[in-house]
Amino acid sequence: MTAEIFTPTVAVTMTPSAVTHVRKQLEKKPEAKGIRLAIRKSGCSGFKYETQWVEEAAADDRVFHIDGVDVFVKEEHLPLVNGIEIDFVTEGVNSMFQFRNPNATAECGCGESFTVA
Repeated sequence: MTAEIFTPTVAVTMTPSAVTHVRKQLEKKPEAKGIRLAIRKSGCSGFKYETQWVEEAAADDRVFHIDGVDVFVKEEHLPLVNGIEIDFVTEGVNSMFQFRNPNATAECGCGESFTVA
């Protein structure tokens, strides 16, 4: 009998708009190595997305290389964001990241937080 190691595939993607935005911001922050997609408990639905500039990777980071942009995600957050697409959109005078998460089973009315079953 042989043992086979199974490593599930985890995916994080970015739209061209998000890649362009992050690249422009990184040009202004030479100390930053990429962007972190973080999750924290918050809001009425349970979890909230946060983005942060990363100067040094942590030991528990998974790094996704997307068109020259490094996206850092803590290992513990991977089940919550697997398959997520990060977009950067402009609506009127407001520009923001938008997260399309196939794992989200509900979102609060204001879009501030989400639930994963």
